[in-house]
Amino acid sequence: MPGLVQLTLDFFAASPRADVDLADVTQSPTSALDAVPSGSLASEQVLAFRHPQASREVVLSGVLVAFAFRRGKRRTIGFSVGAEGLAVSAPKWVTLAEVDKSVRGKTEWILRKLYETRDRHHRLQSARIDWQNGAQFPFVGGTVRVELDPRHAFAGVGAQLESSPPGLYAEGANGLEMTVRLGLPHNATAIQIRDSAQAWLMREAKLLFTQRLEHYAPQLGVTWRRLSLSSAGTRWGTASADGSIRLNWRLVHFGLPVIDYVVVHELSHLRVMDHSPAFWETVRSIVPSYPELRRKLKDEPIPQW
Repeated sequence: MPGLVQLTLDFFAASPRADVDLADVTQSPTSALDAVPSGSLASEQVLAFRHPQASREVVLSGVLVAFAFRRGKRRTIGFSVGAEGLAVSAPKWVTLAEVDKSVRGKTEWILRKLYETRDRHHRLQSARIDWQNGAQFPFVGGTVRVELDPRHAFAGVGAQLESSPPGLYAEGANGLEMTVRLGLPHNATAIQIRDSAQAWLMREAKLLFTQRLEHYAPQLGVTWRRLSLSSAGTRWGTASADGSIRLNWRLVHFGLPVIDYVVVHELSHLRVMDHSPAFWETVRSIVPSYPELRRKLKDEPIPQW
C-alpha cells in the first residue's frame, strides 16, 4: 500500500537460534547440566547434545556434541545452534580435520549456546498447561486458575473472572491468585477448555491493550487509530504509519511493566518510524528500564498454545 510504513517488534520468546562465523564468536563460560550417558563412547560417561541429523561428533570439555555437518558455497566455517542442536557448515575445500579443530577451538561458545537452548526448552516445558479443571496460567503478573462451571450464567460471554482486583489494568495483578469460571461441563475436553480460556484471554487482552494505549498515547503526543490482536509466532507487535497497532494477545501472560514496554514501543513508532537512536530515546523517555524489560520478553517462559 503506497505511503504505508510498518515497524515490528520481534517475538523474543520464540525459540532462540545462534548463527555465527568463526570471526564473530565471543568466548563465555559454560554452565552445568544433568549428565546423559553417551552411547557412542563406551569408555566414557559424558554429557551429550545430539542433533537429529548428526553426521559427526566431538567431545568438548567432557561433553559429547554430535553435530549436523554440511558443505556449502561459503568462504568460512559457520556454526548454528538451534533447538535441534549444533549445525556446522564449511566450504568444500576445508578438510574434516580442520572442521573438527575449528569446533574444538570454539568450545566455550558452542557449549554456552547449547546449554542456553536446552535450559530454555526445559523452562518452556515447565510452562506447559494441562488443560483440565484446575489448570493454571500466568495473567498480567498474577496467576489464574480455571474452574469449570456448567451453569453458563456469564452474560453470554462464556467466562467470568472472579474477584477481579480493582485497578487490575492500571496496576497489574502483582502476584495475585485469581479464578476464571468457564461455562463448560465437567467432562469438557482439553481442547474445549483451552479454546474457551483462549477466547476469554483474547477479550481481556483487547480491553487491557486499549486501556494502555489510551494511557500512553497522550504522553507521547501521538494518535493511534485502530487496535487488532495478533497470534503471530514471531512478533510481539507492529505499528503502521496510518496509526494501526497490532499486539500479540499472548502478552497478557507477562507482568504489566513488560506489556507497557511493548505498547510504548509500538506507539513510539508513530513518532519515529525506524529503530534509530532517536526512536530508542523516545522509548526511554517513557520506559527508562526498557532494556531489562526486553530481556524479560526473551527469557521468561510463557505457555505454549
